[in-house]
Amino acid sequence: MSYVRPKKSLGQHFLKDQNIARKIVAALDQCKQKTILEIGPGTGVLTSILLSQQEINLYAIEVDTEAYEYLKIEYPQLREKLILADFLKINIRDYFQDPITMIGNFPYNISSQIFFKVLENRDLVLDVVCMIQKEVADRIKASHGNKTYGILSVFLQAFYDIEYLFTVGPNVFDPPPKVNSAVIHLKRNNRKALDCNEELFFKVVKLGFNQRRKTLRNSLKSILVNLPTDNPIFNKRPEQLSVDELIYLTNIIDHKN
Repeated sequence: MSYVRPKKSLGQHFLKDQNIARKIVAALDQCKQKTILEIGPGTGVLTSILLSQQEINLYAIEVDTEAYEYLKIEYPQLREKLILADFLKINIRDYFQDPITMIGNFPYNISSQIFFKVLENRDLVLDVVCMIQKEVADRIKASHGNKTYGILSVFLQAFYDIEYLFTVGPNVFDPPPKVNSAVIHLKRNNRKALDCNEELFFKVVKLGFNQRRKTLRNSLKSILVNLPTDNPIFNKRPEQLSVDELIYLTNIIDHKN
């Protein structure tokens, strides 16, 4: 088999530019952990470069059986480290007990779900170098006060430092997407746990941003029962608050209930 057909149902846009692939892999120089999990290797453009680097211990997970069979033939050195599975459905800890770095050209239609899975395994996934839709990259990187700052921005920035590396045009893919892409690096920060009730924090953020145009006094009404809301923070909208301020808000709510 010499060709893998990109499948719309899997959101596949295969990278075909070697220079871009090399730039993505070069970003791993900043990552201490050299056990690498590649998500959705597809036709192996990143895989071939990763395998050429001796210090890297490469694993790859692919859901597309056609791509999996092609990769098995093309890169026999991967052997049992090539996993046929849906990344969103596996338990990462079944495969890795020690910290890893993730890399990949993430399908646009599931990139947010991949990031939520990263968050669930944040003690294990220390770095992520990935190509995603530019609009999503901008959202993840956005700081408070920005209209694109949202739930994913807050959750990821709570536990990772986000670096926007470079923008990628559509013409380097087969088939070309209708939008620009971007490569970002998520690096685990020093925050072991949030300085608040984490379950409540996630609830506060989701409730607030799901009605982002309202003030927090109104969007959080369902959990502010019998709670004095004279603190000026309740006059603000969620997008105006930094991660630390959202932690502070969570503690106000938690200590009054």
